[in-house]
Amino acid sequence: MAAKKTVQRQGFKTNEFVVYPSHGVGQIVDIEEQEVAGFSLELFVIDFAKDKMKLRVPISKIESVGMRKLSDEALVKKSLKTVQGRARIKRTMWSRRAQEYDAKINSGDLIQIAEVVRDLFRSENQPEQSYSERQLYEAALERMAREISVVNKISETEAVNEIEANLALGPRRGPKEEEEEVADNATEEPAAEAAA
Repeated sequence: MAAKKTVQRQGFKTNEFVVYPSHGVGQIVDIEEQEVAGFSLELFVIDFAKDKMKLRVPISKIESVGMRKLSDEALVKKSLKTVQGRARIKRTMWSRRAQEYDAKINSGDLIQIAEVVRDLFRSENQPEQSYSERQLYEAALERMAREISVVNKISETEAVNEIEANLALGPRRGPKEEEEEVADNATEEPAAEAAA
């Protein structure tokens, strides 16, 4: 019997790795036809090996669910540059920020995921994270690492190490950063400094 040939639909083909926003990187393992309510539907069968899960997505819905091809190397580099930036944390309630972080993680957008990794990263000299912060950070880190590992053809562990190495290149975080901000404010307002 002949080997199974590669089948392609809407620019996606079997055996290709793709990003499904709410689950991350998966591999199209098959294209099936199913009859649903008297209609014949073509479905991508996407395997998420790490989660031991298979997802069937109607080919007609891939655009509306936001399924996309893997990022290119340039976008991976941009995401690693993103994690080097200064954390941008809004001064809103944690529940609101947590929802925003979750939405970014499930957007499937590598840069938005990198922003969550950057914003929730804590170095050793910083205060501990709450359990929910840690969960979101790890979810974003894993999502980012999985895509980088497939794009750069490295293990997920190597991808995590690469992300963490780039986080370390970011601005100093922790007590020293706050001291610098105080020093900056003091130079802007010499009268306040003299009064102190």
